[in-house]
Amino acid sequence: MSSSAIPATEVVIAAECWQSEAAAESVVLRAIEAAAQDLGEDTGGAELAVMLTDDEGIRALNASYRGFDKPTNVLSFPAPEADYQDEDGAPRLLGDIAIAYQTVRREADDEGKPFDHHLSHLAIHGFLHLVGYDHETDAEAETMESAERRILAGLGIPDPYADQDRVS
Repeated sequence: MSSSAIPATEVVIAAECWQSEAAAESVVLRAIEAAAQDLGEDTGGAELAVMLTDDEGIRALNASYRGFDKPTNVLSFPAPEADYQDEDGAPRLLGDIAIAYQTVRREADDEGKPFDHHLSHLAIHGFLHLVGYDHETDAEAETMESAERRILAGLGIPDPYADQDRVS
């Protein structure tokens, strides 16, 4: 698949705590590129943004948009389908992803995983939501987790579900 099929991805560092992870932006970009290539999705010419935030920032988003007043690791905000299929020459918006540093760091440490591996997994998880995957039912979860495992394996990252339950 050509690089033209890769969505334009902007990584916004919205919290200082991410400064300790110098490779975070490149890790996220590599994960999104791998997911787009693996899926064969026609996301060329599309745009998405990934906000690297902190627990307080994601807690506010989670409370506002999902009604859960607590931090989480990753949130995805898919664009309305009409935006995704824009034909007027403007870039198609896939949506936005937010990832919380403290939760990602804590989970990686608790699970004995390299931080970059966990960050890659969550970026891929968020991207899959933007292109229509979900995990509301067991069947959907298995389809989504299978895609995540395959994409991560292509990046040389072990199965993130080998020793845990699903991403929340």
